[in-house]
Amino acid sequence: MKRVTAVCLLALALAACKKEATPPPAATAPAVTPGTALPAPVATDAGPVELKEVVETTPNYVVGITYNTKAAQYPGLARELKHYADNARSELIEAANGRTAKENPSPYELSLTFDDVVDAPDMVAVSADGSSYTGGAHAAPLIARFVWLPKQNKLLKAEELVPDKAGWDAISRFVREQLHSALSQRIDADDLAPAVRAEQIETGGRMIDDGTAADPANFAMFEPMRSADGKLSGLKFVFAPYEVGPYSDGTQMVEVPAAVLLPHLAPAYRPLFVGGA
Repeated sequence: MKRVTAVCLLALALAACKKEATPPPAATAPAVTPGTALPAPVATDAGPVELKEVVETTPNYVVGITYNTKAAQYPGLARELKHYADNARSELIEAANGRTAKENPSPYELSLTFDDVVDAPDMVAVSADGSSYTGGAHAAPLIARFVWLPKQNKLLKAEELVPDKAGWDAISRFVREQLHSALSQRIDADDLAPAVRAEQIETGGRMIDDGTAADPANFAMFEPMRSADGKLSGLKFVFAPYEVGPYSDGTQMVEVPAAVLLPHLAPAYRPLFVGGA
């Protein structure tokens, strides 16, 4: 089951580039020399971006957006956060303006909060969590993660961090094992009849397997886990409701330690992790 959110607007990372004194006629982005350094900084518009709290209350819709983050000091990252929030707001307002009071008398609602997860000179991570209600039984989740490399002025994307399928095969196996174990524990706690338990294990297991197939798109949301020495002890992969389980299971997270990741990381990023260098 592919990653599903009502508003799934993952931030696009800017392509790495490198200036040269006399560029060749058909210059392309230089490859990273294994084990040497992170990709060169990306040239972007350096203009400041204001991350201002949004509070709107109308008969048709209610919007609340909060930025509990220091991301404004990184214009490129701030631009990504604001783009995500602006799009979520625009979609809600469009849906609200297209409905009739008879269809749904209650105003549509958007709630979204950005928080700092990691704030360090070499890496910044921001979480976006909220919901968008446009009718129906419950609100749709709004969940995103943004990992920013200040020195390279770019977002770190899953497919760049782990560049080959073998790596995603290994990560998929590890994550599936953790999610299947958690599923069994939740179902066992309900003390269900054997037939009902078997059915829920089968259904839940199928959702887990679909949502964790060895494709970086299934692992696009992750949080860095920092150790005491400042290096990364691993990554916490984040799965929104419906991705690896029913809505009632909520957001699920799986911690993958550096030891599992290291053999599959792109050489340029290994030094960021414990045991990488």
